[in-house]
Amino acid sequence: MWDYSDKVKDHFFNPKNAGAVVDANAIGEVGSISCGDALRLTLKVNDDTEVIEDAGFQTFGCGSAIASSSVLTEIIKGLTLDEALKVTNQEIAAELDGLPPEKMHCSVMGREALQAAIANYRGEEWKDDHEEGALVCKCFAIDAVMIEEMVWANKLRTVEDVTNYTKAGGGCAACHEDIEAILEKVLKERGETFDPSAAPIAKPEPVVAKGPLTNLQRIKKIEEVIMSFRPQLMADGGDVELVEVVDKTAYVNMTGACNGCQMSAMTIAGIQQRLMEVMGEFIKVVPASQMPKLVTIEEASHA
Repeated sequence: MWDYSDKVKDHFFNPKNAGAVVDANAIGEVGSISCGDALRLTLKVNDDTEVIEDAGFQTFGCGSAIASSSVLTEIIKGLTLDEALKVTNQEIAAELDGLPPEKMHCSVMGREALQAAIANYRGEEWKDDHEEGALVCKCFAIDAVMIEEMVWANKLRTVEDVTNYTKAGGGCAACHEDIEAILEKVLKERGETFDPSAAPIAKPEPVVAKGPLTNLQRIKKIEEVIMSFRPQLMADGGDVELVEVVDKTAYVNMTGACNGCQMSAMTIAGIQQRLMEVMGEFIKVVPASQMPKLVTIEEASHA
């Protein structure tokens, strides 16, 4: 697993201001469950002073996403809206005594949710539909404007840095060339030269088993993670079972109350996120209904 600070762990295990604010008059929603992280930030703003009197969050995502949302609500309570707008993703991460580079996108999500909530309060339109810039990463719906902004704000210099801060490039990798072009452009404006072979921003190594995992080791770890999700699901009348593992894709069945539930996609995304953290490699989790059909010898002979 990643090397998390004590503050990250505390905000994850003991989140502050979790849940929606009663009588909230500002709401900001960012992220996508299909992409693995989503955040709904609710605020109670004093109409006379524009001071944020209360803040609450509802987050679907990893421990860093929950911790970033939790600490954000603590930072902004008592601030005016204009003061809150000055809060940066670096400040969110710093308040947690740092985040692993691979998790910096969680602090970015918090900052965007805050911007969206304030825009909502003021009756303004906050655009997260990528109309400002060309869509670069189709896997995670990240546009050129956001990538440029993150490269500038966080002094990013490699494709890996961009992936850590925005998720762009973390899927099929088809957008890496476009990300490199953006890096080259921004670094040139900063008076620097883009070097594709440069080392990324200092990065702690995940604690994983030495050497590549064998198929048996991978399956056992996947089973362990899935088992950790079962008690909570079973308490709600549902369950999840591992059906098959093919290379780095795990096929699962959602059963009971989870079968057909709108929240099942969130559960599957949560399992996938946990697997990546525990195993230090990309593991895709897919409903068993999408598993490729195996053709039998008899079926092939009649084809």
